[in-house]
Amino acid sequence: MTRSPNPVLDAVLTRRSAPRLTEPAPSPADLERLVQAAATAPDHGRLRPWRLVAVSGDERGQLGDALAEAAATPEQARRAAGKPMRAPLLLTIVHRPMPNHPKIPEWEQLAATTGMVTTLSLLLHSHGFASIWRTGGAVQAPQVRKYLGIDDNEQLLGWLYVGTRPADEVIKMRTPCDVRGKMTWS
Repeated sequence: MTRSPNPVLDAVLTRRSAPRLTEPAPSPADLERLVQAAATAPDHGRLRPWRLVAVSGDERGQLGDALAEAAATPEQARRAAGKPMRAPLLLTIVHRPMPNHPKIPEWEQLAATTGMVTTLSLLLHSHGFASIWRTGGAVQAPQVRKYLGIDDNEQLLGWLYVGTRPADEVIKMRTPCDVRGKMTWS
């Protein structure tokens, strides 16, 4: 694929989820700047119905302990405990809907939250970092929600694992979607 003169289009076309991540991750100041930019994603009413909980360093092991506690079997607990160690930084994605808003339904607020996360993923990629959005049954686990301070009125949408793609990782090119069958003109 040839590079376009448009860096935004390049970021959209070349970003791929990165299952293996290493150091470095963005610094707190860099991350704050990127999140501030991502917060400009479409958000009817500018409700910002989301928050992020950054987990790094030793806190990753503590999150792993909570994940292990929520597991059903010892083998699942062992695997769960190591999951947060797969990246130097995990951004916990918390959706905070405002129920019964007079103008903005909850589905639209969820769309705003996911739009912000998608924009953040693109911004990270455009700044030389990589990420992958991971979920799973643990998002409902009381132990995990308690450790992260997730309120009953909030929804844990998973984690954006953030770091740097290993230099030896082969990035597969994506086959372009034939959008002609997805579009109609009236």
